[in-house]
Amino acid sequence: MSNGIKVLLGTSTFAELDSSPMEKLVSAGFEVINNPFRRKLTKQELISLLPGVKGLIAGLETLDEEVMSISELKVISRCGSGISNIDMEAARKKGIKVFFTPYGPTTAVAELTVGAMLNLLRMVSFMDRDMHEGKWTKKVGAQLEGKTILILGFGRIGRKVALLLQPFNVRLLVVDPCINETMNGVEVLSLDKALSQADIITIHSSGEHEIIGDNEFRIIKDGAFLLNAARGGLINEGALVNALESGKVAGAWLDTFGVEPYIGPLRKYPHVILTPHIGSYTQECRKSMEMEAVDNLISGFGEGL
Repeated sequence: MSNGIKVLLGTSTFAELDSSPMEKLVSAGFEVINNPFRRKLTKQELISLLPGVKGLIAGLETLDEEVMSISELKVISRCGSGISNIDMEAARKKGIKVFFTPYGPTTAVAELTVGAMLNLLRMVSFMDRDMHEGKWTKKVGAQLEGKTILILGFGRIGRKVALLLQPFNVRLLVVDPCINETMNGVEVLSLDKALSQADIITIHSSGEHEIIGDNEFRIIKDGAFLLNAARGGLINEGALVNALESGKVAGAWLDTFGVEPYIGPLRKYPHVILTPHIGSYTQECRKSMEMEAVDNLISGFGEGL
């Protein structure tokens, strides 16, 4: 039986891998509106879909004061670990309940990060590309063992990355404003000191503000590798291009971008691995996050159902 509440699915791939989250939404009586664009919604697209909508299972679409002020939203259930796209103060003023799924992506993103790290060091993707073009080209890579790795941001994902890297006998550096002392086998340093020592830099910080720009690239050790599974805006793209051109950065893996889908200049560099924001895209992770997002939505409406 319908409860008369319209719920918009902001996420573009909700319940694609497992129908259980959708079934739970429908069985709870919600009228579900799918994302018709099959990608991250622009602000105007979101606004056009919101009339009459009381609940939102959110992806990374912009949920600022303007969006909330003209909406009828009562509950926002973010399917993901970050809420930097949500104006929490505006939500509080409008009485909109906000939930998110902080633990769901941890293992999936951390495993992908370590896999990308090994890929960069051994140049697997580059040789695979050559093989598909009929070229038998052997490239000499590097081992992970013995490397100095900087983890920028030591929250849930950063800590999981550190845990997965420990068996490789690496030196782990951490930069995080919330941590000021060495702990659990990692060294906590200032950003400048850490950048000058790291062979590999992997970013897992929250927020949207730039962390790595021209000044930081000048400090980075020559031939370092850079990985970003956090937010695209944390790295200045133009500065990264310059660092790749000069050889300052030997290679990079990026899973997030300032504008998505990404069609920018980094596509032309063979030593840059680009993935389409798939950090959480495992069967286990997606089902877990989507089910938690549905549970949070139902909890948010509570007795109103």
